[in-house]
Amino acid sequence: MRGLREGFIRVLTLIRRAPLIDKRTLDEIIREIQRTLLKADVSVELILDLSNRIRKRVLEEKGPPGFSKREILIKILYEELVRILGGKERYELPLRRGKTYVLMLVGIQGSGKTTTAAKIAYHYMRKGFKVALVSADTYRPGAYDQLEQLSRQIGVPMYGERDGQNAIEIAKRGVERFRRDGYDLIIIDTAGRHKEEEKLLREMEKMVEAIRPNGVMLVLDATIGKQAGPQAEAFHKVTRIGYITLTKLDGSAKGGGALAAVARTGARIVFIGIGEKVDELEPFDPQQFVARILGMGDLKTLLEKFQRFEKIEKARLEAMASGKFTLLDLKEQFRQLTSMGPLSKILELIPDGGVLPKDVAEKGEESIKKWLIIMDSMTMEELINPRIINYSRMKRIARGSGTTVKDVRELLRAYERSRKIMKKLMKQRKRWRGIPFKL
Repeated sequence: MRGLREGFIRVLTLIRRAPLIDKRTLDEIIREIQRTLLKADVSVELILDLSNRIRKRVLEEKGPPGFSKREILIKILYEELVRILGGKERYELPLRRGKTYVLMLVGIQGSGKTTTAAKIAYHYMRKGFKVALVSADTYRPGAYDQLEQLSRQIGVPMYGERDGQNAIEIAKRGVERFRRDGYDLIIIDTAGRHKEEEKLLREMEKMVEAIRPNGVMLVLDATIGKQAGPQAEAFHKVTRIGYITLTKLDGSAKGGGALAAVARTGARIVFIGIGEKVDELEPFDPQQFVARILGMGDLKTLLEKFQRFEKIEKARLEAMASGKFTLLDLKEQFRQLTSMGPLSKILELIPDGGVLPKDVAEKGEESIKKWLIIMDSMTMEELINPRIINYSRMKRIARGSGTTVKDVRELLRAYERSRKIMKKLMKQRKRWRGIPFKL
């Protein structure tokens, strides 16, 4: 996945270095995203859909106050990549101690099914589950020996018949034995087959009917890129595929294409293989995966910033519902007024100038523009709760806005007067609401 990560590092560098995220810059950034995804073997259809969604959201969505266009673009890119990889949810097998769960592995020959069977067994064994393996691959020479060796390595029992010919009967006997012994998870390794191999696909279908596993997991090689989608669909037509593991994601540039293609089928990607060793298997988490290719540290900080805003915005809405008036409300009033034309003309149309005190209205556009710059230098916490703004914060705000502490104090006094007017208006509204009108 190194190539995919390097490509998105270039994309993020473009975003961070852009003096302005205008339409021309956005087109350049989207072209770099398209080049990166094409190299990762993501389908053209999916790339165009992603590009259009990013462009539409960046141009149409209004970002929250206090966030730059660059930060909003990075967040949109993150969210859209998570979406095409299956959404936010991380999924695990629904195992319960004391209740047997039979998992049957299927897939193309050479996809790493046998190794994956041992890896999954090791993963759940470390979680405290009682796990067993069944070797039902009677086609590939050495399949039995390989699984036997792996089962000894991880300390998990295995059932198989070295010279057995009937894969279905072997699987049935293995499941019956381990079910009788009270195992929580029984993993069946089956023969590899291709979507064109009708005979082997029919055998797989018969095995599912005979054993009735709780889940069927398709193991796919990530190096096949966007072809992973058609393979997943072909297997799904024969027997319902509940889960997918993608192997060989450690070195494949096409891994992103495989992930996207499989997620498009609606199947749940449960695990990704990141190496040959038994402990090199990871539960697939779309959010973590995207964070890794976009640079975990920076992205984590940015997402935490958005989460803090969402938390504060919730608090703000609660404050507004209880009749409180914040600096953020005043800021939005100022922005609306300045976008509507000359302030003096607008105030003539508003009884008592809205919630603006007389002296604020008389200050005119220049003072209000200066106050907007001062409020742009405040944190969201300060805008929501101005009472926390002490002298130290005033100095920082003045320095960040190129104004003076005196200017900051003047704004806070204007806010306090506006807050009192708003409180008075709210009381009047409540009083009038209680008076019945008569015709």
